[in-house]
Amino acid sequence: MTALEGKVAFVTGASRGIGAAVALALAGEGVKLGLASRSGDDLGLSEAVARECDVRDPKQVDAAVAATVEEFDRLDILVANAGVGAYGPFLELDPDQLEEMIDVNIRGTMYAVRAALPHLIASGEGDLVTIASEAGRRGLPNEAVYCGSKFAQVGFTRALDHELREQGVRCTNVCPGGVATDFAIGEGRGRTPEMPELAGMMRAEDVAQVVMFVLTRPRNHRILETAFRPMTEASWG
Repeated sequence: MTALEGKVAFVTGASRGIGAAVALALAGEGVKLGLASRSGDDLGLSEAVARECDVRDPKQVDAAVAATVEEFDRLDILVANAGVGAYGPFLELDPDQLEEMIDVNIRGTMYAVRAALPHLIASGEGDLVTIASEAGRRGLPNEAVYCGSKFAQVGFTRALDHELREQGVRCTNVCPGGVATDFAIGEGRGRTPEMPELAGMMRAEDVAQVVMFVLTRPRNHRILETAFRPMTEASWG
């Protein structure tokens, strides 16, 4: 029996990238899953409830969490992963991209926490993990709005730690540097599939391993934040 076997987790942005890697790692440890994504992909997992869910819509998030609890009778872990990015000078960002980053990265995280938190408290051994970013720890050029949204995630989760520790819920910000996923690939988003920089970035599975480390620590302590970056990426202080 693994340390997490029998627990139930809800993962947002679960159909690809870091979310899918985390979901598969959890499943490998015997965790039952609620998977929320725009595609509703169940990743081929037998012990999973997958729902189409746009985290910008609180009603959809509430319904996805409720479906998970209805199926498995509990919820122990939330991995708030859904996120989008767009890079470039602030004045050149499309207003729609600005709104999307704020809505998905900030509001989407808050809606997921609000829906899951009563169940995490009821669990008595709840874990809230926010997939934030190194961009949520320091300002970076050509990432002003993305950094702003990630700073908000980090501050939100850190504040919740103060509220929830005595209720048995551990709150952790997982803050990776560059990860080779497609969350910021597309026209006007600042990344292209052929960028040579992607080759030196971390894999989604690397981030999933850090999440698993956080979740499997003994319950007598908690990890507030993890920060890590690829060897190809310079230190920023």
